[in-house]
Order: sequence, then structure tokens, then C-alpha cells
Amino acid sequence: MSKDYLDLTETEWKLLECLWEKSPRTGRETVEYMAEHIGWTRSTTLTMLRRMTEKGLIGCDESGAVLTYSPFVKREDAVQRETRSFIDRVYKGSVSLLINALTEKQNLSQRDIDELHAILRRAEEGKND
Repeated sequence: MSKDYLDLTETEWKLLECLWEKSPRTGRETVEYMAEHIGWTRSTTLTMLRRMTEKGLIGCDESGAVLTYSPFVKREDAVQRETRSFIDRVYKGSVSLLINALTEKQNLSQRDIDELHAILRRAEEGKND
């Protein structure tokens, strides 16, 4: 699935987090994980597995004696898409407004500041290629 078309719901994120943590997972393992960590019922988890398989977000391997599920969406792609959507929606596409909001009222440690400088240097170096 192309990262440009990702539009994950909150419930899809929760199930993908389970599969990103460990995959493949059997249906039973997924049901147990979601019940313990999220509080979902067996029915809710199985419904979400079916829907997300139909949407192409996860894959279901039926070759063995037990169905196993794996994500088709990479976590990095989902995070990038969600971040871009957030910046577009909240900061009208301006990364500098986001950074200003994050740094203006926060007490940043020297380590945080150094990491931000390193990120900006890498971004600047990437522009010179």
C-alpha cells in the first residue's frame, strides 16, 4: 500500500501497533494482545482483522493450520503520513511553526537542542545534494 494513500483510523493504528510489535501473529495471539492491552473483545478484534485485510492494510496467511496476520503497512510510512497530515492540518504545512510551538513553551534540555541542531544540519546537507 502506498504511503500517499494512508488514512488510518485510531482503531487501525491500535491493531497495527500490535502487529508492528511482533508479526506474524496468529488470530488467537492478536485477540489476546488486544484484550490485554486495549480491552477489545474477541469479536471486535476479529472484525478489525477482517476489515483491515480487506482494505489491504494487513495480510492473512492461510497456508498453515492457523491463520497468521502481518502488516502490509510499514510503521515508518504510517508515521510519515500521519505527521504530514498533522502539520498540514494544524500548522498549515509550516514545519517552522511546529518547531516554534514545540520549543517556545518547553524547557528543552541541552541534549534536545543538540539533537534539533543535528537534524537541521542533516536536512541542510540533504538540500545540497
